[in-house]
Amino acid sequence: MNFNNQNPLNKEVMKRLAIIISVIPLILSACMERPEAGFIASDIVVEVGEPVYFTNNSFDAVSFEWDFGDGSFTDEPNPIHYYDASGIFGITLSAWSKNDYVDKAYQDITVLFPTTLEIFVKEYYDEYLVQGANVRLYPTYDDWLDETNMVAEGNTNQNGKVIFSRLQPVTYYVDVWESEHNNFTLADEDMGWIRIPALVANDINSFVAWVDYVPNKGIERNRNEKAEGKNRKFSKKK
Repeated sequence: MNFNNQNPLNKEVMKRLAIIISVIPLILSACMERPEAGFIASDIVVEVGEPVYFTNNSFDAVSFEWDFGDGSFTDEPNPIHYYDASGIFGITLSAWSKNDYVDKAYQDITVLFPTTLEIFVKEYYDEYLVQGANVRLYPTYDDWLDETNMVAEGNTNQNGKVIFSRLQPVTYYVDVWESEHNNFTLADEDMGWIRIPALVANDINSFVAWVDYVPNKGIERNRNEKAEGKNRKFSKKK
């Protein structure tokens, strides 16, 4: 039989059959395509209120669902999430392929309470709470003296308290001023009156900032406006 004399119609059929046979494995492969879920978190130990950035590196996936372990969900590919409570939270990323196969990736994140300092401003002798006092924190005694490199600033509320959050667990020096109260004389008498011991990390720390009553000394902070010195020692105050 002479194959060179085959019917042209048969050649065309064979050619189409060969194309179909070559395409079938690709079709089957596409139908069996399965996703591979994966992600990276910007950090696995964070503080309350600190942003966590998630980078999605899943393969062969077209849709996603994030479960942040705190009752929050999103379908964003690369979300940012904030935790408002401390604890250990399990993150789950579900990734779906175009044919509805799903794969999941997991990661635990530890959320810590931020290092916090609450300061109560009290008058030295009568021990009443002073509201509306301006409170400043400095990292060193020299900074306190020069009024440089201030770390934080706030004003006491009606209960004589001001709260600073997200601080470093280190020692601070406190400057307190109110139009009729300040701690400038006490600072001269003993550095202990203004020195806040190193804070305990990821906890609520408390400090009483004692001040003197300095009547009618103006409306601007002035370190030269002081009460009469009494040589008071910090270690003797109960």
